[in-house]
Amino acid sequence: MADNSVGSVVVTEGDTPLGIVTDRDLALDVLGAGGDPAELTAEEVMTEDLFTVDVDDGLFDVITWMREEDVRRVPVVDDSTLAGIVTLDDFIVLLANELSGLADVIQSESPPYAEP
Repeated sequence: MADNSVGSVVVTEGDTPLGIVTDRDLALDVLGAGGDPAELTAEEVMTEDLFTVDVDDGLFDVITWMREEDVRRVPVVDDSTLAGIVTLDDFIVLLANELSGLADVIQSESPPYAEP
């Protein structure tokens, strides 16, 4: 995970996701519990009750479900096959870009006296 600068790894069997290991799992459940990461497998550490979303699920639905499930990362599946992962960070970047675009429109439509 460190080598690839990622905060999670989806554990699969073939292309089907089985679980997820997050940096938080490692910090709290392994290191915090005095475990030795070199002695454990991903299967032993992974969260098995995996929450996934479908590639066709709507953005706002996914955000709502993530809040309800209290997760920061969600594997995305296409017909039970892992298609990718989406994170809260992805949504923050998307929202920031959208807000920036809206701000540009507002600024271009504002009278000159309202400009900073």
